[in-house]
Amino acid sequence: MASSERNPRQKADRKLGLRNRLLISQLTVMAVTVMALAVVSRLYTPRYFVVTLERMERQGTRFQKVVQGQLVDGFTETWARGMSWSVILGGSTAGALSYWLSRRIAKPLLSMEAITRQFAAGDFSSRVPSLDIPEFDNLGRSFNRMADDLEDVESRRRELVGDLTHELRTPLTIVKGYLEGLADGTIAPSDEIYGRLVRETERLQRLVNDLQELSKLESGYLPIEAREVAIAPLVTQVCDRFCDQLIASDDLALTTDLSADLPEKALTVWGDPARIEQVLVNLLSNALRHTAKGEVNVRIYTEEDFLWIAVSDTGIGISEADLLHVFERFWRADRSRDRASGGSGIGLAVSRRLVALQGGKIVAKSRLGKGSTFSFSLPMRPV
Repeated sequence: MASSERNPRQKADRKLGLRNRLLISQLTVMAVTVMALAVVSRLYTPRYFVVTLERMERQGTRFQKVVQGQLVDGFTETWARGMSWSVILGGSTAGALSYWLSRRIAKPLLSMEAITRQFAAGDFSSRVPSLDIPEFDNLGRSFNRMADDLEDVESRRRELVGDLTHELRTPLTIVKGYLEGLADGTIAPSDEIYGRLVRETERLQRLVNDLQELSKLESGYLPIEAREVAIAPLVTQVCDRFCDQLIASDDLALTTDLSADLPEKALTVWGDPARIEQVLVNLLSNALRHTAKGEVNVRIYTEEDFLWIAVSDTGIGISEADLLHVFERFWRADRSRDRASGGSGIGLAVSRRLVALQGGKIVAKSRLGKGSTFSFSLPMRPV
């Protein structure tokens, strides 16, 4: 078994590298060229010399037969020596030049190979330097862009792990403390205690659901069951659910603008009602979480063959620099890890993917301190 495992490795070690292949190919071309030149010259050059002598005789120059033979023999010997030295010097120069060129071409690839090994080992800091060969330089720049993206994703992944660790630890600690208190009798059971336990378990469930949704989306296993959907009743139902949570709040209101002037046909979209509700719930949750007072408004309007649902708030807003990244996975504008305002950094990435799967798109507009508007579109006919 061990010998059979070594054989493929030994065969791989015996394979010629790119540098050796280039060198051999160039030497082969040179050898074929020299052989062709030597054969053609050997067959035709003496004959051409004799023809030249005969032409000179016709023009009045007389050669004795012995002299003519000596001239031909001398020319042939001189040609042979010249050809030999040409082959030796030209072959040596061409071989050295081929060796240098093969090393120069293979060097950038060997450098990239070393950098990819560092990447495989978890070091994402290395980059390919600028290269003289344009094709390799383009490849190097593409590799560096990929490296930047990987480094950024890895950085945000680590931040996400830290955020989720904090998010999970806090509710778990609270639940454990209450359950231990209820078990040993130090805490008296009450509706308030049970309500706190329910809220903490719901927080845990939300985090797990976000991670599960993202995993399914990334692997392509999240089905979309598209059909005709009357959007107004769906939006009203979701908004009513959130309005029930705002009854006790005098500083924050949730309003809707369902565009009653639009024809009924324009309020019908093509999509998955469960996924549309999921996106809307996520946008409303974010808007209410980041709006201490003022208004959150849900508006419906149409543009060409798409119906748009816009969720606007008067909350804290998002800076222009952060707005470029709000739909990226693992990204959060709030780095404070505050459970009440942070979130997991997954919801908007999930929403963008869900909207795209239904043939629409999602956009964001915001001004820091003035509020934000998140809008997503859905096709009004099958795509």
